[in-house]
Amino acid sequence: MIIQNVINHLEELAPLAYAEDFDNVGLLVGDKNEPLTGVLITLDTLESVVDEAITNNCNLIVSFHPIIFKGLKKLNGANYVERAVLKAIKHDIAIYAIHTALDNSLQGVNDIICNTLGIKNKKILLPQQGTIKKLTTYVPQKDADALRLALFQSGAGTIGNYENCSFNTQGTGTFKGNEASDPTVGERGEYRQEEETQISVTFQKHLERQILNALFKSHPYEEVAFEITTLDNYNQHIGMGMVGELPNEMETEEFLQFVKQKMSASCIKHSRLTKDKVKRIAVLGGSGSFAIGAAKAAKADVFITADLKYHDFFSAEDQIILADIGHYESEQFTKSFLANYLSKKITNFAVVLSKINTNPVKYL
Repeated sequence: MIIQNVINHLEELAPLAYAEDFDNVGLLVGDKNEPLTGVLITLDTLESVVDEAITNNCNLIVSFHPIIFKGLKKLNGANYVERAVLKAIKHDIAIYAIHTALDNSLQGVNDIICNTLGIKNKKILLPQQGTIKKLTTYVPQKDADALRLALFQSGAGTIGNYENCSFNTQGTGTFKGNEASDPTVGERGEYRQEEETQISVTFQKHLERQILNALFKSHPYEEVAFEITTLDNYNQHIGMGMVGELPNEMETEEFLQFVKQKMSASCIKHSRLTKDKVKRIAVLGGSGSFAIGAAKAAKADVFITADLKYHDFFSAEDQIILADIGHYESEQFTKSFLANYLSKKITNFAVVLSKINTNPVKYL
């Protein structure tokens, strides 16, 4: 097994196509074709974490946060980022960051928070746009069933809880091949009319290459006519944050104490407690001030996130309770989640959970 095999499993869970534009995700350091010796899972890649990987004979670090976030103009060990990268390179250790690709995954960071708190009836809080595409192609009617099946098998035609979805229209196609052509039906230079089926299927954008491969492999024509368009539809299965409901309504202070205990938070900063009881809860791991408006629009009683500033708390406007549990605290369980996920996928290599608490924030 090589490092790329592990990356394939990670990107099946959290395709990099759905990471935020500002982010730096994927393989940041190392050669994807190197044989794998072991995997270390961490929240942050610090120099001490690289030492831990060396001790455990792991030549791949899977990190939630990217150690390289801004461009490196030099690499001489002047700061903690450069020291960690230099040590990883010196010891042939690859570093892979998953960050907002996992944030935006339906089974990612926010789903982990919801599961930890027992939140049910979950929905994406901020669904992504521009991630659903549509393929339209034209094929002889006798070949339509086979081509449609090939597209379905490559991942096209899945909409929410439904599979094998398509729209089909019958019509007449026309064509005339030149002297260099090799037409499947008719002869060169002959004007043809062919009864055809127009097939339209939607697909997730990260599947485009494999769907086009299936189209070209299964289509009978020498020249395949097709169109791909990007839809503005919101993708209800990809996006930031989640909103759902507690199994039972809880007293507000009781709920905040429950969150503090379940999320192992040293403290919770919150806005004014304007509700006696709460049930509908929104969550967003990491820095989530940008989603306060979405949480209010979703009619959440409480919005659990991190890194709220002084003026952010005014945005509650007595419509919602804002609860800041800490950045590390909101994302800490991703380590165990990724370790469990990869342990099931690669059973013949060590998947090691880092024992280092990388939280830079301390409390008295």
